[in-house]
Amino acid sequence: MKRIVIDCDPGNGIPGANVDDGLALALALASDSIKLELITIVAGNTPRDTGYRVACQMLKELNVTIPVVKGAAQALLEPAEPWREQLDNNVRKQGLLSLWDNLPALPAVADISTPHAAQAIGELVCNNPGEITVVAIGPLTNIAHTIQLYPDFARSVAEIVIMGGVFQLDNYLKDTNFAVDPEAAKIVIESGANITLAPLDVTTQTMLTHQDLDQIQNYNNPLSNFIVRTTRPWMDYSIQTRHLPGCWIHDVLCVAQLIDREIATTSAYIVDVSTAQDCTRASSRRWKEGALRLTVGMQPVTHQPINVMDQVNNQRLLKVIFHALEKYH
Repeated sequence: MKRIVIDCDPGNGIPGANVDDGLALALALASDSIKLELITIVAGNTPRDTGYRVACQMLKELNVTIPVVKGAAQALLEPAEPWREQLDNNVRKQGLLSLWDNLPALPAVADISTPHAAQAIGELVCNNPGEITVVAIGPLTNIAHTIQLYPDFARSVAEIVIMGGVFQLDNYLKDTNFAVDPEAAKIVIESGANITLAPLDVTTQTMLTHQDLDQIQNYNNPLSNFIVRTTRPWMDYSIQTRHLPGCWIHDVLCVAQLIDREIATTSAYIVDVSTAQDCTRASSRRWKEGALRLTVGMQPVTHQPINVMDQVNNQRLLKVIFHALEKYH
């Protein structure tokens, strides 16, 4: 059984917020090959305190006890206000708040988060070297803090599986996870840890539809019911604003790949994240080690290649999700 931490920014039930973190948590909770030992929260898709409430409410509905620990409320350097305006208020500007009318407001929860996420992650990983995998599916601020505080973290963690970055996808120069905190992304990517990256190029090969939710609804257990109830409005929002047949399920790919390595193919690349204060900020690029034909003016690269997902079998991904949710007790 694989022991994991999920560092996330969940938004299930929050108007305009993506629900893929919740699906990733659900898959980890339902899979018999994964032991989810810690959930940590970072600001990103939702404000940190909102993400904390979402995760706590999900576990409360399932009657499951797993530590949920708050982390960073803002990036290392990137100003938070423009991102909060975009991520929290865009749904209102588009006049689509009514899609969430049938969902009850998220109830308040007791704040029992202690210690800080970076401390919780660092101590769990460093006290169990080679045994803990960190699934990082929000901005990488908490993981960067962990690396800064725990010098042994990068060599002690079994693997860091990250959703972030974009390389060759029309209409995208950057993705939200790296863009909310590019300095943190750069720290983590260059840390020397064993990293697998799921960029937007790959996660946009995933797709979940209302027909898929109908199948999940038939399982009729607390976890499947939570996923269906909170995913329907987001899926309708995705259909209207992205003109898709359903919604992408970016984050769950990072958990599913731990269960079935055949879901996605990977290749080893050097990856670089821009922290420049220009139009390249938060953009990412990749190249094969030793394969560049022109390197004039480039500083020597000292960090090692990481594993980058490049192709996804969406049907195989859905099969893993269906199988786990159907068996959940």
